[in-house]
Amino acid sequence: MRSGLPGTSTSSAEVVAITPNGVWLLLDDRERFLPFESFPWFRDAPVKDVLVVERPLPHHLYWPELDVDLHVDSIEAPERYPLVAKPQD
Repeated sequence: MRSGLPGTSTSSAEVVAITPNGVWLLLDDRERFLPFESFPWFRDAPVKDVLVVERPLPHHLYWPELDVDLHVDSIEAPERYPLVAKPQD
C-alpha cells in the first residue's frame, strides 16, 4: 500500500526586507538574514523574483523565479555548508 501525497505545508516563508547587504526572511515566526556574501543569487536578482519564495517542505525553501533551492539548515547553521556557490554570469 502506498501513502498518498503529503499535504500542503502550513509553515510559511516570507521575504520581509531586502537591504544593500542581504535578504531578511521570516520563517517560523523568526527573522533570518541571508547575506549576499553567502547567498549571491539574490544580489542582482529583480526584487519581484526575490519576493516569491515557497516552502514545499519544512526544511526546504524554493525561489521558483530564480530556480534557487535552499535547505533551511544552510541559513541557520552556515558553518555546516562551507562551500558558497557563485552566481552564474
